[in-house]
Amino acid sequence: MKKLMTATAAIALTAGTAFADGHGKEIKLGVLLGFTGPIESLTAAMGTGAEMAMDEVTASGKLLGGAKVTSIRADTGCIDNGLAVANGEKLIADGVNGIVGGDCSGVTGAILQNVAIPNGMVMISPSATSPGLSTMEDNGLFFRTSPSDAREGQVMAEILQERDIKSIALTYTNNDYGKGLADAIKTSFEGVGGEVTIVAAHEDGKGDYSAEVASLASAGGDILVVAGYLDQGGLGIIQSALDSGAYETFGLPGGMIGDSLPKNVGSDLDGSFGQIAGSDSKGAEVFAELAKAKGFDGTSAYAPESYDAAALFLLAMQAAGSSNPADYGAKIMDVANAPGEPINPGELGKALEILATGGEIDYQGATGVELIGPGESAGSYREIEVKDGVNATVKFR
Repeated sequence: MKKLMTATAAIALTAGTAFADGHGKEIKLGVLLGFTGPIESLTAAMGTGAEMAMDEVTASGKLLGGAKVTSIRADTGCIDNGLAVANGEKLIADGVNGIVGGDCSGVTGAILQNVAIPNGMVMISPSATSPGLSTMEDNGLFFRTSPSDAREGQVMAEILQERDIKSIALTYTNNDYGKGLADAIKTSFEGVGGEVTIVAAHEDGKGDYSAEVASLASAGGDILVVAGYLDQGGLGIIQSALDSGAYETFGLPGGMIGDSLPKNVGSDLDGSFGQIAGSDSKGAEVFAELAKAKGFDGTSAYAPESYDAAALFLLAMQAAGSSNPADYGAKIMDVANAPGEPINPGELGKALEILATGGEIDYQGATGVELIGPGESAGSYREIEVKDGVNATVKFR
C-alpha cells in the first residue's frame, strides 16, 4: 500500500532534522499555491482559508503544548514546474513542517517527486484533481482534500444526461490536469450513451484561439465543454467561440468555476453550467459564516478544501504528539475518518483537547471530509449554472 512510510524516509527525517518538535515552539506550514497564473483569481481565498485554520489553532493554545502556527506562502504559478519546485525547496530550507499544496495537478506531481519525497515532507493538496495522482508512488506523503477527476467525469456525464445533451465537443488545457479530466469526461459521457464529436487540446497563454474554435465548431456538438483554466486559455476559448457564434452554451468543469469567468465574459455566459467539488454539509455552512466574518468568500472554489488541508495537518500532529512528518503522516487518515467525535470548522480547539487525552475524532470540516483509498476525498460536488452573470448553485451531488 503506497501510504506506508518507507524506512528510508523515516530515517531521513529522524537524523539531523530541522523540523520543530512542537511543545510551545513555532510550527510552520507552507502554503504553496498559484498566486500568479491561470487560477490566481481563486488562490487568494484558498490561502486565506488555510491560514484561518492555522490562526484558529494558534488562538486555542492547545496544539502540542501551545505551539504557534505560522504560514509561509509561496507561488507555483499553477503551470510552472520550475517555479513550483524551486519554491518548494525554499520552503524546505525555511523549515516547514508540512506543505498545503500544490494546487494544479502538474506542479503538484512535480513538487511531490522532486521536493516532498526526497525530503520526507507531507503534502496535502486542496485542489489537485488529476487521476494520475491516485496511483503515483508517494511513500505515504501525499493526500488531497479534493476528489479525483475520475469522479468528476462521472458527475459531469450525469449532468449532461439530465440536461438532455446528446453530443459535446471537448477541449482541454494541454497538461496533466486537462488530459486526465478530458479522458474522464469522454469515457463517462460515452458510457451513458453520449457522443463526443472531438477531443482537442489547447495551449494557455495565446492571444488568439480562432483556429482552435474553428476546428471544434466543424466537429459539431450541442455544447462545448471546456476543461481549462478560467483565467487563461479556457476564457480565451469561450470568448472566441462566442465572438464567432460557434457555440452559445458551455460545459464548465472545476477549473472553469469562479467569479472571474462570468465577470469577464458577461451575460453571454448565462445558461452555461458545470460542477466543482463542494458540500452542503453543516460544516460548509459554518465555514462560510466564519469566512464572512474574516472578510472573504468561504464558498469560493477550493477555499473550504484549503481550510481542511491545514486543519488535517495540525490535528494529525496533535494525534502523533509531534510535528515531525515521519510521526504525524500516518495519523492523517485516522483523524480524517470515523470513528470519533465529529468536528466541524470552528471546533479545532475542541478536537485538539480530545486528541491530547487520547480520544478519537472524525474530522468532517468544511467539506464533509472522508479520505479514501490513497488518501483522497471521496468527493461531493456543487452543480452550478450561470444566471444573471453569477455562478448560481443548482444542487449538490
